[in-house]
Amino acid sequence: MAQKYYTVSWDQLHRDAKVLAWRLLERGPWRGVVAITRGGLIPAAVVARELDCRLIETVSVLTYDEETKGEPRVVKMPQAAGDGEGWLLLDDLVDTGTTARVVRALLPKAHFATVYAKPAGKPMVDTFITEVSQDTWILFPWDTEPQFIAPIAKTMGH
Repeated sequence: MAQKYYTVSWDQLHRDAKVLAWRLLERGPWRGVVAITRGGLIPAAVVARELDCRLIETVSVLTYDEETKGEPRVVKMPQAAGDGEGWLLLDDLVDTGTTARVVRALLPKAHFATVYAKPAGKPMVDTFITEVSQDTWILFPWDTEPQFIAPIAKTMGH
């Protein structure tokens, strides 16, 4: 089966993050936001602005790079969030749930929200906006640049 790609523009990411903020507004007020680096940084900035939340923390978990998958390692802990009570934990995407399991263990009482979710990781998330299939690779705007792309029918061999 051919790899499927879902390209997300800056505008779409901003709109989707604002929709996420609308969903989270009624669940607040929030003590702060914990962004999962690196992908959660930009959605967290948008959501924190929309929720008028000034306290932003980060948690950094290394799970894989372009070549290898390894055991997840927490390389930066959120300092002020305690067990997560009253905090919003934010990421761009939940994929397999590997990172989600690690951060859930660190902040068990936090509300975990992502902009996008794949089926394998979806049960780990409290709130998300858009579900994509497990075999879809999301191309985020910070990982891409505009270029010509062949029509879908040509890439699928039709």
